[in-house]
Amino acid sequence: MTSSPTDTLAQAGPARGGRVRPSDRSPSRIPARRRRPLKPAQVVSRVLLGALLVVQVYPLVWIFMTAVRDDADFASHGAFGLPQSFTLDNFARAFDQGDLGRNILNSLVVTLGASALIVVCGLTGAYAIQVLGFRGSKVVRALFLVGIIVPVQVALVPLFVDYARIGLLDTHLSMIIPLAGFSLPMSLYLFMSFFQYIPQELYDAASIDGAGPTAIFARITLPMSVNTIVTVVMINSIFIWNDFVFGNTFVLSEELKTVPLGLQNYIGAMGKTDWTATFAAVCVTVTPLLLVFIVLNRAMMYGLESGATKG
Repeated sequence: MTSSPTDTLAQAGPARGGRVRPSDRSPSRIPARRRRPLKPAQVVSRVLLGALLVVQVYPLVWIFMTAVRDDADFASHGAFGLPQSFTLDNFARAFDQGDLGRNILNSLVVTLGASALIVVCGLTGAYAIQVLGFRGSKVVRALFLVGIIVPVQVALVPLFVDYARIGLLDTHLSMIIPLAGFSLPMSLYLFMSFFQYIPQELYDAASIDGAGPTAIFARITLPMSVNTIVTVVMINSIFIWNDFVFGNTFVLSEELKTVPLGLQNYIGAMGKTDWTATFAAVCVTVTPLLLVFIVLNRAMMYGLESGATKG
């Protein structure tokens, strides 16, 4: 029986020099890659990361699940039971029982106002201390960083007295000013850390071309600081949006209540609470901030890396 040319080539073995070309290898002869067993440290780290993910995600899932349960389901299966019903009436009741729209608007005004003040003061202050430099700049930096450890409670009574004297009590500014002031030290530190990453040669070249400090700030520093600005705004917006201490101290009227203060309206007489409507209100107030955080997450992470790691 004669052999075909194909069989002859198959029996000829490897090419000259003993090398086997990739095309000559049979798929069955390619050894399967064995998966390396995980080390104990890797197992522990993955378990901890999984537990941390559950701790972070579970409250949000619980809030959204409870917001769509009816009162009978909530009463019969408890607060932590799985939902057995689905309804959107809780959201309508949340807007009927409380002035939720006005609360969200007030929180938006306070958050935007305080964030704008933080960015303007933090950006220009960090530029003056880190880039321009002046005699005593290290002392000023140390004083700002000391402000990180100052608790907000020590300023409540003095601010209340001062606001009552100058007529700022029960206004949006009574919340914007202290919220921006106590958030400024950390924001200033992030901006200064990022400015250390900008090469000094850029500033020198701009100075040689005749640009002054204002032009350098507007044309070089500000455009390069966009991601850091997003990071500062997002970090501070979370705390400003959820602030209760300053609002509860300086706001006296219902028209100026923010979201944390407005949630008190869902507590009725003798402590009776409409829990499903309360959870629906929390969902409405959390969702916008959560969506913004998800959209700007990448810019925020880049700003943190630029300000903390590379600085």
